[in-house]
Amino acid sequence: MAHLPILEPDQAATLDLTSAAVHAEYDLSAVWRHLRTTAPLHRHRSVDGSPEFWVVTRHADVTAVFRDGQRFTSTSGNVLETLLVGSDSASGKMLAVTDGTRHTEVRRIIAGALTPALLDRLADRIRAQVRGLVADAVERVEGDFGTDVAAAVPLATICDMLAVPDEDRAYIHRLGSSSVSSHEPAHGTLDAWTSKNDLLAYFIDLAERRRADPGDDLVSVLATARVKGRPLGTDEIVFNCYSLILGGDETTRLAMTGGVLALAENPDQWRAFQRGDVGIDSAVEEVLRWTTPSRHLGRLAVEPVELGGGRIAAGDVVTAWLASANFDEREFAAPDEFRLDRSPNRHLTFAYGRHFCVGARLARIQLEATLTALRDLVGDIAVTGAPQRVYSNFIGGTFTLPVALSAAPAGQGRPRTAAAPGA
Repeated sequence: MAHLPILEPDQAATLDLTSAAVHAEYDLSAVWRHLRTTAPLHRHRSVDGSPEFWVVTRHADVTAVFRDGQRFTSTSGNVLETLLVGSDSASGKMLAVTDGTRHTEVRRIIAGALTPALLDRLADRIRAQVRGLVADAVERVEGDFGTDVAAAVPLATICDMLAVPDEDRAYIHRLGSSSVSSHEPAHGTLDAWTSKNDLLAYFIDLAERRRADPGDDLVSVLATARVKGRPLGTDEIVFNCYSLILGGDETTRLAMTGGVLALAENPDQWRAFQRGDVGIDSAVEEVLRWTTPSRHLGRLAVEPVELGGGRIAAGDVVTAWLASANFDEREFAAPDEFRLDRSPNRHLTFAYGRHFCVGARLARIQLEATLTALRDLVGDIAVTGAPQRVYSNFIGGTFTLPVALSAAPAGQGRPRTAAAPGA
């Protein structure tokens, strides 16, 4: 973030937050700070005839939006792309854009499938996979952490949960990535919709096969589940598989890659972590706050609301910017500093309230495995080339990270033992 051109606060009034290029090519931290201080409820101008919308930037206000499911609904969409056109085809079918009783019923099915036993099994596989990938990266010395390590782990984990055949996984990753973001500025809305539709078509076929021959995977759980005696519709199964791919693949990859970049750019924190001065749990939470892979989440106001010193009317689009809230100086001491021992750390990376990310535990497992493998196997991290950032107004971060990883000295990363009495 520090290496990008900084947009000055006086550009806030004319800024286009719908632009993928703005988020990928500029550092918005000064703009966010200005809005939090002077206009915590900011009215964003119309872009190309689309509706104006509210921009919420303070941590407390973003939390209030997420907490209030009565006055803010997700059913018209939860990101700018759908909110600004007034609807989401997945409304009432995909967990993220479903409210009320149906949300509770479907969430219970998905959360119930993510049993502690399943997560423990996945954790063992994730730790072994990550450790092998990091060991290979150390042996090569130079490579790209984003493509060589981070790209492989979340996709494999989600595909394991869904029992996606190995030969289809590269295809699923390509479609999932391009449906919400791009690695190229020229990637347009039509490209994203084409990728989304192809991904949905894939899961329609997979859901029908699992209905006929179920296993113990999550697609089979959804395909055979019943709510009040009725099975879920194919569209509900498909949209929730799509959501799991998006929520579990690209965002976790960006957090993993961004975390390694932060360690490289903050060698004092890296050394403290290597020495064991910082616990793994607090390190994971700071990486989640620092990287904030989901830039914003949106809602539609269904009745008038007073918020952030202003008044939101019924029918207004409201966007809650995690990219700002997670750096709010009212909530975090020295928010622009990367501190692995930060406590408390009430970041909003997984949102809050009824729509808190159902896969949060899985993301934490993957980050824990990554940080542990780095601590145990890597001595120094040197960035050897320019990282590349994704183009999207919804998700953000670094997807390529050229690095040189040296091997850790013997004994690094081993748990400390208590000193003998009298020592």
